[in-house]
Amino acid sequence: MQLVVARIGRAHGIKGEVTVEVRTDEPELRLAPGAVLATDPAATGPLTIETGRVHSGRLLLRFEGIRDRTAAEALRNTLLIAEIDPDELPEEEDEYYDHQLMDLDVVTVDGIEVGRITEISHLPSQDLFIVERPDGSEVMIPFVEAIVTEIDLEEQRAVIAPPPGLIDDNAEIASSRDAEAEG
Repeated sequence: MQLVVARIGRAHGIKGEVTVEVRTDEPELRLAPGAVLATDPAATGPLTIETGRVHSGRLLLRFEGIRDRTAAEALRNTLLIAEIDPDELPEEEDEYYDHQLMDLDVVTVDGIEVGRITEISHLPSQDLFIVERPDGSEVMIPFVEAIVTEIDLEEQRAVIAPPPGLIDDNAEIASSRDAEAEG
């Protein structure tokens, strides 16, 4: 099974290093020297990591055969893909790989069926489940502990406690002006 672990950014310096946008919780495992990674587009790879270091809070990698800024810049926006065992689990108990969450049934804590996860969107602030409802419409559910209360891989379901308005039209509008008008 393939897992996107990083996206190559701009070249750094003149000796072939590149910045990378890390997309894995295990960079020390997936992006270690000696790791051979597939790429998207496939024509740019496979790439073997020669060295890695952190500089000013950013991970910098150098790949075998990439020796100058021009070659490094040609890799920009390439996705780095690791081959993983589908049965492998993340190190932390409450962490999941995307493939484990895909197609899970989503139900509320009251047992009401919401739909099934068809996509996971990784945003800078949080991850979102894209859930297809039985009627074909979609709803986005933030993958945060306050809303997604349980992931049960054995039962193939995600249990949510949605705030009003997230999956229905019953949003509660509350403002300080309303409280003042009542008082």
